[in-house]
Amino acid sequence: MNGPTAPTGPTPPTAAGAPAIWSRSFRLYFTARSSGLLGDAMLPVAISAGLIGSGHSVSTVGYALAWWLAPFATLILIGGVLADRFTARRMMIGADLTNLTTRILLAVLFFHGIQHTWQLYGLLAVAGAAGAMFQPGAASTVPLVARDVQGANGVLRTAEAVTALTGPALAGALVGAAATGWVMVIAAATFGLSALCLLTLRLGPVPAPPPGDSLWRNLVVGWREFRSRSWMWGVILIWMFFSVFGYGPVVPLAASVLVPAHGSAVYGLLNSAYGVGTVVGGVLAIRFKPRRPLAAGSLAMLAAPLYPLGIALALPVPALIGCLLVAGAGYTFWGVMWATSVQTQVPGEVLNRIHAYEVAGSVCMVPLGSALAGPAAGAYGARAVLFFGAAVTVAVVAALLLTPAIRGLRRAPSNASTAPREASSPVAAAQ
Repeated sequence: MNGPTAPTGPTPPTAAGAPAIWSRSFRLYFTARSSGLLGDAMLPVAISAGLIGSGHSVSTVGYALAWWLAPFATLILIGGVLADRFTARRMMIGADLTNLTTRILLAVLFFHGIQHTWQLYGLLAVAGAAGAMFQPGAASTVPLVARDVQGANGVLRTAEAVTALTGPALAGALVGAAATGWVMVIAAATFGLSALCLLTLRLGPVPAPPPGDSLWRNLVVGWREFRSRSWMWGVILIWMFFSVFGYGPVVPLAASVLVPAHGSAVYGLLNSAYGVGTVVGGVLAIRFKPRRPLAAGSLAMLAAPLYPLGIALALPVPALIGCLLVAGAGYTFWGVMWATSVQTQVPGEVLNRIHAYEVAGSVCMVPLGSALAGPAAGAYGARAVLFFGAAVTVAVVAALLLTPAIRGLRRAPSNASTAPREASSPVAAAQ
């Protein structure tokens, strides 16, 4: 979440002469990450359409998605500890293979018809747990595969935005043309490709916590490292407030206002505009290298209030498209700056745990904000809540900029020691 500053010059090549971003290691990781994200993006639409199409209720859809998301939220801290103990690469490969297996079993379940919903819920819970095991390493691997960490994050966020657009559309088209089971087969193939790329990936020695420490000890050390960085926990506290009163209510309220006013087709178009904005934000983040990334990202977040404000003001559709496009760019630019700051400011031996703590803090309050949206809209009106959300977002930007530790955090200097290293020995290759 960052704002633009003067662009820097070209990033120097790595020691092997490859571009700072598109090294062999990053190409493999980019392919793995993008294919896995595509597989995940297909799941909500496929499950929802498959259940409704086979005669199940909306409540069953809600329960199914909850069984997928809840294990992720509850287990991600354990995933961070295990990634530090056993290396992120191994954990990610195991998670991909688990996801491959669950998708195949889900395909069988949908092909034969769901007679017992507990089977569906169980498979989705396993898939959610696999996501919790994968996610911590998704951040800590970036500094190992690219010298230009910010540029790499920009590329990855752009790919994430593209998969978020294409995954649901592809799943919807396939469900309409064939069966949800075939969507799961394709999703299984995406996780297989991800696992294959990660198996091929070779990294240098990866820092690890001292041998002999218990899981609890590793978790406590991770918490101490997280707590010792005031800029990090400061952002998370502010973001938790933003999730409840700003971001969390926007998505359900946007649908409740836009669909009756303009129809579902226009609502889909507006979501696509937001997705295009996230791509633009990712591309901008590749190019601009602010000296104070979190301060610049906070300024970029000034675009975020346009999302709820445009809806609350009942702007015409072309203006709404512009608002959502700019808001999407601001959100993603901040996201790249935040991810880069975490990955370059935290020692490698605790990075997986730190990332797990910040992800848990970032996402844990969003469901509460979404749940409160309906009652708040019933009491005050949807547009009033959207206006309030826009005001909260401005207050969040002010809080970020007024906090010295956040505003003053400087970009980590680049040096050769942070360059990605290709494994040259059996020991390194095993990492």
